[in-house]
Amino acid sequence: MTDIAQAATSGNEIATLGGGCFWCLEAVFDQVKGVESVESGYMGGGRPNPTYEAVCTGTTGYAEIIQIRFDPKIISFRELLEIFFGIHDPTTLNRQGNDSGTQYRSGIFYHSPEQETTAKEVIEKITKDQIFDSPIVTEVVPASTFYVAEQYHQEYFVQNPSQPYCAYLIGPKVAKFRQQFSGKLKS
Repeated sequence: MTDIAQAATSGNEIATLGGGCFWCLEAVFDQVKGVESVESGYMGGGRPNPTYEAVCTGTTGYAEIIQIRFDPKIISFRELLEIFFGIHDPTTLNRQGNDSGTQYRSGIFYHSPEQETTAKEVIEKITKDQIFDSPIVTEVVPASTFYVAEQYHQEYFVQNPSQPYCAYLIGPKVAKFRQQFSGKLKS
């Protein structure tokens, strides 16, 4: 049974998002009320079974993404997107901070026509409200095959909080999220 089918039978839904390094996104969404699980992985490329080393070359077409299993009775897809746009820069093409390459692009990989519509509505509202100084470059594309990243990437921030990348980049991002979205935190 696919992740999508498993989610549906449990009443959960799947959201797939790319916004730079998957470690950053996973560290934030793990703490969101209504999120059942978060897996780091790859989506959007051509060759099957990508590896981290191959994806890091920027030549595979894959993006580092997270796949979120969430309970829509607790948190909506729209609310997940509001958090998503609050924790990364959707205006930089193929870049988040010092991380650059197509694997770090901003993307929403939708699983239904409703998710596509919601994603476009959220982007339209953020644009209209002029939340960012530059245009949003987040791609909104159909989800394709999800490849789970290697095990050492799962829960990377939790396992390696003192690692320099985690301490200096992910830690502050998580702190900003906790402050900005305190009402969305798990107990």
